Amino acid sequence: MTLEKDGFKYPHIDNKKCIECGLCKKVCPVLNPKKEEKELPDTYACMNKNEKIRMESSSGGVFSLFAEYILNKKGIIYGAAFNEKLEVQHIKVDNEKDLKYLRGSKYLQSDIGVTFKETKKYLDEGKFIFFTGTPCQIEGLKSFLRRDYANLICGDLICHGVPSKNIFDEYIQKFNEPVKNIYFRNKENKGWNKYQVLINTNSKKIYSDHDKNEFMNKFLSDEYLRESCYNCKFKKKHRISDVTFADFWGINKVAPEMNDEKGTSLIFINSLKGKEIFESIKENLIYKKVDFYQSIKYNQSMIKSSPKHI
Repeated sequence: MTLEKDGFKYPHIDNKKCIECGLCKKVCPVLNPKKEEKELPDTYACMNKNEKIRMESSSGGVFSLFAEYILNKKGIIYGAAFNEKLEVQHIKVDNEKDLKYLRGSKYLQSDIGVTFKETKKYLDEGKFIFFTGTPCQIEGLKSFLRRDYANLICGDLICHGVPSKNIFDEYIQKFNEPVKNIYFRNKENKGWNKYQVLINTNSKKIYSDHDKNEFMNKFLSDEYLRESCYNCKFKKKHRISDVTFADFWGINKVAPEMNDEKGTSLIFINSLKGKEIFESIKENLIYKKVDFYQSIKYNQSMIKSSPKHI
């Protein structure tokens, strides 16, 4: 994957090594879309009963319970995390302490690196794997593996699209001192609906409302998304992941009793494996089953691409 001038990474084929077998075209999930199922996924509004974890999460903290289930089976979690250069990359987590790096939203394109190859190796060894990412990353992983594994659990999300790294780098440079970390969805001051962006530099904490924050405002207005995000092939009702995670925007209209301003997750159970885990963790959840179409009424990114900004 090479970083191009627009600030996004694209696949680059080394023609000296390519043997022209055509396998990339045979497995590409864009060229070979999966047929949609007829049955709608079970849909829930959820909140983790552990409020500390919920406050550290973007919405209701349900991902952490799925991850802990896998860790209890001595499994491995893959997900997106910031590195020390504030670049987003997929990392491996095999303990509960490091799950904190995978919590929270990272509104940038994540570098998959060699995690698909690592996943295959661990799956073949019989380890349980919980791989999380954007819908296109999950379809990419499944296409790469080319077979089903009983020990693989996949979690995707309702994705708005990914913004340009160039714009993010320009934004970070405006602070005139090193930025240690960034939290796009901080809830501590104004709650979940009116979340803030928190920047930690070496000398101070800087809070800004998400709708007034320069980077977030333009990201949410679709001004600098990756070109493919304006025509996403993975916006659909039926996902090949086992579970889909999202913020439950519109919860006040669908199930107002499930909103306490600390974050509510919207989850879709897409498979028997996903249902099995949900049944195992639900004692640690406050949850309510909701109508699928009611839930996506306020979460259109489930089925629609972001419109291209003029």
